[in-house]
Amino acid sequence: MDPLEEVLALLKLPHRGSATPQEAEAFRRLRALLEERGLAPAAIPFRGVPSYGWELLFISLLLALTPFSPLFPLLGALGFFLYFHGIRPWAFLLDRFPSQNLLAWKGEGERALVLMAHVDTAKTYFLYHPGRVRGFRLAFLVNAGLAFLAPFLALTALAWPLGLYFLLQAALLLHRELSAPYVEGGNDNGSGVAVATALFLEAEPPPGWRLGLALTGCEEVGALGAKALLPHLPTGALVLNLDNVGRGELFYAEGEGMLLFFPYRGPLLEAARKTPGARPVRYRLAYFDTLPLTQRGFSCLTLVRLEGGLPPDWHWPTDTFARLDEGALEGTLVYARSLLEKVFRES
Repeated sequence: MDPLEEVLALLKLPHRGSATPQEAEAFRRLRALLEERGLAPAAIPFRGVPSYGWELLFISLLLALTPFSPLFPLLGALGFFLYFHGIRPWAFLLDRFPSQNLLAWKGEGERALVLMAHVDTAKTYFLYHPGRVRGFRLAFLVNAGLAFLAPFLALTALAWPLGLYFLLQAALLLHRELSAPYVEGGNDNGSGVAVATALFLEAEPPPGWRLGLALTGCEEVGALGAKALLPHLPTGALVLNLDNVGRGELFYAEGEGMLLFFPYRGPLLEAARKTPGARPVRYRLAYFDTLPLTQRGFSCLTLVRLEGGLPPDWHWPTDTFARLDEGALEGTLVYARSLLEKVFRES
């Protein structure tokens, strides 16, 4: 069986929700595949959460209390900034559910290049509806603006309308947590796992290089798997991330960040700029697993496919394996293979 098809077949579960038994089953299958190929993947266990909604719900409730004291919106605005900057000081209270990463290596050498893709899938939400999702970035910016203005409006006549706005948002998030399903996740991110794994299985690093495969959990709830991966990455490792590469036009991100923007740097970005087949994008829509790595100085690059500036079927129940484009998967594999060859040859 073609490696792409083989990996996709292993991932065909009802969902692979973050830190759920279904995510654990997907990792069990992937580990068995790698071991069958004579590899020895290491499991990196950590604790995570099944959904990000409860954290945003709590932040929304703090902002909903704007009319009662400036302290509440101040804490809410701080929580909003920290969360979307990748910082969760309350993690010790919430991260109680088992998740894991898989990390496998090939070759010997002082230099390292790691192929990365997240295994987990997300819950849906009304903002991801195909009729609304094009306004997702605008809705986020409006929320951010109101959150940061809330401490200054707490003692004005606008405090009550603002509080009601965030109370409604908290109610919508509660409804999501209680009733919204996880998506199947063919594109997000079965596609990335398939391409990263297929490339890892076929590639042989040259002398002086190690090639790694990092399959992460809990990306959809704060890139928790990538954070757990950090101590296991060699200093100076290059990281090529694959996310949502099953349909649409291929792009390479030049950086990312929902609030502050973190640019990528290094040989992978330079190689992407010289390799035809993908266009650059400054990705501000959401975060990738590369965000915590980039923040800590690792040289990263993310490949993503977009339609109209959005990942196809993003976090919506239509994100199924049946809707994947075989040509897009093959094209991503070819492009990623070219990047590796350029980096190995020129670095």
